[in-house]
Amino acid sequence: MARLDKAQLLRLVERAVLESGWSYLCLSAAGQHPARYSVFRDETSLLVCVYIWNLTAGGRGRPADEWRVQATGIDVFQSERDVETLILGWEQERQVFVGFDLRKHQGPLGHSPSIQLRERALDDAAVNGFAIHNKGNDELAVAFRPGFLATYIVNQASLHECGEVERETELLKQIGRGYQEMDDEQVGAVVATPRQYAVVATKRALRAIDFRDRVLTAYGHSCAMCGIQLRLLDAAHILPAAHDASTDGTDNGVALCALHHRTFDSALVTFDIGFRTHVCGARASRLKVEGKDGGLAEFRHALRPILALPPDRRDRPAERFVEMANRLRGWTPD
Repeated sequence: MARLDKAQLLRLVERAVLESGWSYLCLSAAGQHPARYSVFRDETSLLVCVYIWNLTAGGRGRPADEWRVQATGIDVFQSERDVETLILGWEQERQVFVGFDLRKHQGPLGHSPSIQLRERALDDAAVNGFAIHNKGNDELAVAFRPGFLATYIVNQASLHECGEVERETELLKQIGRGYQEMDDEQVGAVVATPRQYAVVATKRALRAIDFRDRVLTAYGHSCAMCGIQLRLLDAAHILPAAHDASTDGTDNGVALCALHHRTFDSALVTFDIGFRTHVCGARASRLKVEGKDGGLAEFRHALRPILALPPDRRDRPAERFVEMANRLRGWTPD
């Protein structure tokens, strides 16, 4: 498979930031490597320095299951205060990133430097969204699908530090294998306090990514209410995730574009157990009184009368979630 050039690799990073639910500003000149970004969401903003290369199979005289990045074009990894420095590899066939521990790669890199990991971590990350590989000397390589990138940026130091404690490494392996239902107290019993936030954030992010992937796939990556794609889709919980009866089942999710997600959460629009869509008459009237109903007619016109549903009936909204959510939001149809 052809290798990607630096511009293509950095576009993958940028797309992954957006897929993670964050935004970015590129602070670098075109073609500059490492690239520098400001990544942000809500009130949180981080400066990020990105090194990235293609991951390739080990080569002559190397183990058959070894993959590596050749860290060419630089003499040393820069480390700056208040900047999150990422050392990333990208494996195109599996569509996964690998993050390496900056602390383990300080000093001059020497001639033709490479950083390795085992193929199993790539396979596990492609299947489960997240995997780790203990490279020895307490160094963890962290492999993940693109939607996890923002969580990795925020928590990379703590995740790599887990490699220095055997039971924390084992817990991360379990989380990567799908044991994300463990509660936060179980994490706290194993993981030292400075790293608990990172491990809990990883567990929660992987659950959210799994939910998002299942829901968007079920709906063909199109908004159920208007059909739009354009990388503007969310996997919305029908019964909000904070509700005690809510689940991460696909039947408690619906694919919505950013506009319809916000209007669904605010109860301006909803759907019933027959999957018919409705605009809330009381809220529409209130907007008109407030002089804030601009675009309402166009909004109504673009709304599908019936949700576009997944082919598999098991993935369609469950009646109990629809009824509970509508009662909770107190909506009133036209």
